[in-house]
Amino acid sequence: MNQSRKLPFKKNITVGLMLFALFLGAGNIIFPPELGQQAGDNFILSMIGFLITGVGLPLIAVIAIANSGSNFETIASRVHPIFGVCLTIAIYLSIGPFFGIPRTATVSYEIGVIPFLPKSLQHEPWTLAIFTIAFFLITIFFALNPTKIVDRVGKILTPILLIVIGLLALKSFLTPMGTFEDPKGDFSNNAFFESFVQGYLTMDVIAALAFGIVVINSLKNEGLEAGKPMMKATIFAGIIASIGLALVYISLGYIGATSVGAIGIQENGGAILTLASNVLYGSSGTIILALTIIFACLTTSIGLVTACAQYFQKLLPKLSYKILVLIFAGFSAFVANVGLTKLIEISVPVLLMIYPLAIVLMLMSFIDKTFDRRPIVYTLPLVATAVVSITDGFKAAGFTSSSIESILINLPLYEQGIGWLLPAVIAGIIGFLISKINVKRA
Repeated sequence: MNQSRKLPFKKNITVGLMLFALFLGAGNIIFPPELGQQAGDNFILSMIGFLITGVGLPLIAVIAIANSGSNFETIASRVHPIFGVCLTIAIYLSIGPFFGIPRTATVSYEIGVIPFLPKSLQHEPWTLAIFTIAFFLITIFFALNPTKIVDRVGKILTPILLIVIGLLALKSFLTPMGTFEDPKGDFSNNAFFESFVQGYLTMDVIAALAFGIVVINSLKNEGLEAGKPMMKATIFAGIIASIGLALVYISLGYIGATSVGAIGIQENGGAILTLASNVLYGSSGTIILALTIIFACLTTSIGLVTACAQYFQKLLPKLSYKILVLIFAGFSAFVANVGLTKLIEISVPVLLMIYPLAIVLMLMSFIDKTFDRRPIVYTLPLVATAVVSITDGFKAAGFTSSSIESILINLPLYEQGIGWLLPAVIAGIIGFLISKINVKRA
């Protein structure tokens, strides 16, 4: 096969739209309006900080996967093969059937279905059960044939998703609900960094590590092989997805920033969008919001099921891709009926433990040729990161150690949730120096 083959421009646009749709889940739609309400007059500065981590890091993650020529396990295995498999499994299970996939159905139900149910049925468990069955049957339909995911998601679901978001955003720009208010809390004096941290905590980097392989496989199905053509096509698709995400974030953030006078300060983005949609479109606004959430969650569910099935098929070759799709979708439907609150309670501590490790590995994959991928240079910063991230995880789960906390609280940015950053950098430098000394002694 000729490696110099280039992907047609229209097809590359389609892959980019697919990646955009996979990223855009309910959490991504709900978060920006809340940020907008809190940022107020500091909206522009806050949005810049949010876009750097909410869009920039996921883009880098997708490129990192393309650069490795394989999946996230290839990068993690540079520390040790067993570590690579264990961390990758933890990531896929966390964003997959244990939390990420079930959440897509639960959020869809709570925001896109409950408002249309009679009050007597809104808390009946069987209504959620029926919805999750229907939701995951649709997910299975699209995920069972991964070679068609570009056409099905990129050409069908993404335009619908863009239309319903566009209707809400356009109305807010043409007839804004109000003007920017004074910034609230930490957004008053630290708007950029507060938004920078919150954008990072959306955890889209982990999703990108899973979606990256979906993009690569889609490009391979179009006849591309690993190398410059693959890298260029991935970067182009990533840029298309990033532009789409940025436009959605800015639009939804603007809705939140201009909504305070009309609906007051709300406790979460879901409430902001629900009330704002009613102000902007009346009763039809609720329908627009419901369609937005359902389609956003559905595309994310398809992407996560596809990514998980593709990875575990390589890990467990005796199980077919179709069987794995059915397993992940079925298990996710079961877990979704536990409810969103319980899912978050169980999963957040795990995500806080593994997310920083994924970021460190991702960033180091771009510079590992400078130290010939020696395991010591990977291991030391990961150990330093793990000490802080595992502590954060246990803290989120309600288990704290006052002695450890008294030490870690002195770390820069610890209270903002990224106290692992400086220890990782220092440990990386130490590992690099050790590797250089060992090379000279050899």
